[in-house]
Amino acid sequence: MAVRLKIEGEMVRGRFLSRKNRFSLLAELADETGKARKFECHLPNPGRLNELLVPGAELLLKPAKDPDRRKTKFDVFAVKAEGRTVVVDSKVPNQIMREAFSSGEVPEFSGYELVRSEPRFGKSRLDFLLQGEGMCLVEVKSCTLVRNGIALFPDAPTERGRRHLSELARAHEEGYRACIVFVIQREGAWSFMPNDETDPDFGAVLRKVAARGVEAIALATKYRKGHVELIGEVPVDLSAPNKVN
Repeated sequence: MAVRLKIEGEMVRGRFLSRKNRFSLLAELADETGKARKFECHLPNPGRLNELLVPGAELLLKPAKDPDRRKTKFDVFAVKAEGRTVVVDSKVPNQIMREAFSSGEVPEFSGYELVRSEPRFGKSRLDFLLQGEGMCLVEVKSCTLVRNGIALFPDAPTERGRRHLSELARAHEEGYRACIVFVIQREGAWSFMPNDETDPDFGAVLRKVAARGVEAIALATKYRKGHVELIGEVPVDLSAPNKVN
């Protein structure tokens, strides 16, 4: 699987200090003179990220393209955890899946072409509409939480995620191929499970719609300087709920 997403611009390193709200955090990094300073940074991920955002955690930050027009001068791209780089930018999964559809390199979607992004279906906007042997609706989710080699989603209760699953089930009933793709934004995951401990309702709905024909697919990625690469598919375990320590 040779799907790579180029990440433009240079990264700078910082240290996590505290989270201000869902979309911003306080970080420490060196200024132009080398002196340590505190900066408020944009966090493009509303998840809890409790396992990642611990005091002192190393951050990879992207300088803003238009710093004079923004309150924050940096965007948080990734966090170092357990010796691995975990991409937390929640835009990346959709970007790399768009590359995957264009390249035709992902076996799960062989023979399909991208028709458009953000198609409306029911009361929701899903992520992609594809065409191949029929029409295919795809919803993509960013997964950053891994415990004991098991990738888990979500890391916070998600009513929106449950609604998307219900829309996918209805699409399948109307003749679409319907898929939910969990993009694991780190290495070290060998399987995927719904995070029943955090959101048992999401897990229950996922199992229900999968039994009705919605496909659950998990794809792992890795970050290397300058790009994010799809590694390949990992097994999805939808067996009875289990607590993962």
